[in-house]
Amino acid sequence: MRTRTKLYAAAVGLATTGALVLSSGGASGHGYTDLPLSRQKMCQNGMVTNCGNIQWEPQSVEGPKGFPSAGPADGRLCSAGNAPFAQLDSPRTPSGGAWPTTRVTGGQNYTFRWQFTAMHSTTDFKYFVTKPGWNQDHALSRSDLNLTPFLTVPYGGQRPPQTLSHSGQLPSGLSGHHVILAVWTIADTANAFYACSDVTF
Repeated sequence: MRTRTKLYAAAVGLATTGALVLSSGGASGHGYTDLPLSRQKMCQNGMVTNCGNIQWEPQSVEGPKGFPSAGPADGRLCSAGNAPFAQLDSPRTPSGGAWPTTRVTGGQNYTFRWQFTAMHSTTDFKYFVTKPGWNQDHALSRSDLNLTPFLTVPYGGQRPPQTLSHSGQLPSGLSGHHVILAVWTIADTANAFYACSDVTF
């Protein structure tokens, strides 16, 4: 009975605070952005409903590294190619509405923030944004993005703290709805973590 109580408490903690119950499975799913709010974090927060498993594990959007020359396939960038998280790839929320956006201002500095539940040795963080006139009616593809990152933060193999913020200048000349794709590249595995954030310039 005591074991069942402990397991229930762990499950409640995971659902309400995003705490991680570490497994022995290696580097599986351990980081997401909450500034600007990523789609997976909106699902965890309940801002977007019917998201499926991602609401319990926003830190788990992990896929092959090397973007944009490698990495997840087009149309599966926001889920990092993980079929259980396919809701993140849709241009509409699971309930059919638009993804909520964070208001930003082009040409100004913005503070990006990551939350980590396992702090892996890190190559860098890169940020990409959709181009003017991008196709908002399909799942995000490379053709929608400016494939030169507007911000790259080298990390030299260090392990980040549990919360990491860094600032960079947002691109100018954009207006309306865009998507920022954040990529956290792990130094000592073949993978990276991906987060799509909807913004309004």
